Amino acid sequence: MKRILLALFGVLAAALALLSPAYAQDKGKVYYLVPTLLDEFQTGSISALEMFLGQVGYEMETLNADNKTDVQQSQMNDVIALKPAAIILAAVDFNALKPGIEAAMAAGIPVVEFDRQITSTPSAFTSVAGTIEIGYVAAGEVEKLLTSKYGSVKGKILQVLGDPGDPYTLDIQKGFEEKMAAFPDVQIISLPAMMWEASNAGTIVSDQMVANPDIDLIFNHAAHLSVAAAAALESAGKKPGDILMLSSNGAPVGLDLIRKGWMQVEVEQPLYAQAAAVAMFMDKIVNKQEIVAGEYDVLGLKSTVTIEAWGPNIKIPGAAITMDNIDNPAFWGNLQPPTDTIPAVE
Repeated sequence: MKRILLALFGVLAAALALLSPAYAQDKGKVYYLVPTLLDEFQTGSISALEMFLGQVGYEMETLNADNKTDVQQSQMNDVIALKPAAIILAAVDFNALKPGIEAAMAAGIPVVEFDRQITSTPSAFTSVAGTIEIGYVAAGEVEKLLTSKYGSVKGKILQVLGDPGDPYTLDIQKGFEEKMAAFPDVQIISLPAMMWEASNAGTIVSDQMVANPDIDLIFNHAAHLSVAAAAALESAGKKPGDILMLSSNGAPVGLDLIRKGWMQVEVEQPLYAQAAAVAMFMDKIVNKQEIVAGEYDVLGLKSTVTIEAWGPNIKIPGAAITMDNIDNPAFWGNLQPPTDTIPAVE
């Protein structure tokens, strides 16, 4: 009898194991082609995507291009030959990767654009922050900061972009300058930190402190650029708060700069929600099923799927982080990943 009971328990345990998340890892492997590991958003995206994709049954492997277009092109070709369930791409250069995307899609391998939207050719799915909207939010915060300083919206702004080959920074610039055009007493100097290198941002700020010592505010398009900007300001003899500063991705280093007084605002890029959205739709992506336009709740954020010429596109809103709300665990910069299980969209 004891042996029979042990055998029954063994069968029951095996059955339960088959229903457990561990046994869900049979839907195939997804490759994530990350552009660089130079900033915390990129490193955070790996762990977030891996966690959420694991919840819905996919294994993920990451390849880092070290910000080199030719390396990422080669990685794309190599991965296509492996015939994975899907490829997630955050492109180093959105024009240069177009042929690789087309080759993968032609081979029946769905390509998901993550974070960096590519509109020149169709993909299976795109998950991005509302980047133009990030620019709008940043402009609203700048309006408040300059009004608080001068009583009206005026002054000189240094805008430090990321790499000009990245639509993320171009869209933020577009939204920011569109809103700031309403204030003719504001002068904006825009310069790119090539390859998103922090050292390039530091050089820009150092040079501009000499060429334009009357700069009122610096808007960096990523928090790691703000770290270099703060160091350049300190080297120029500035103290926290002497020159207003904000940036636009919500990384831990950005929140740290707010707490130290060097920066007043971070406009968050919703990393966790962007990754969760990919996992939510992955079954439909892999099985080439229709993705329906409409409103979706992604980790509590009201997000919008539209069907564009380049394919289904989900846009997820960001938010302004200041000293008033900086400790909110929902912000990815506080490094408290959500524990919610992400359901696949049916």
